[in-house]
Amino acid sequence: QVQLVESGGGLVQAGGSLRLSCVVSGSISSINDIPVCWHRQAPGKQREFVALASSVDGNKYSVAVKGRFTITRDNAKKTVYLDMNRLKPEETGVYYCMTSRRGVTSWGQGTQVTVAS
Repeated sequence: QVQLVESGGGLVQAGGSLRLSCVVSGSISSINDIPVCWHRQAPGKQREFVALASSVDGNKYSVAVKGRFTITRDNAKKTVYLDMNRLKPEETGVYYCMTSRRGVTSWGQGTQVTVAS
């Protein structure tokens, strides 16, 4: 079983930057062996895909964030990062990391990002 814990959210002005972290723990030897995604959910909206780190498919991004967000992995720290630049007020929401392994999907508890205009 895999556990995910996000951190790094907070309040930032529009145009600013934040780095989110997702620490992965559990019965895995390397986070490079599993795909890890970031999703977000704005108030009153459905959860949406943001970015994917995958050794099979490479890094993928939603159209909305491509060119501004970067997903990276540090296997020694078992941590997946999401660097977010030029943030917009409409990107306010809870950011979650997720992975799927052996048919089991695991989500973290989320971290709140608030972008002030």
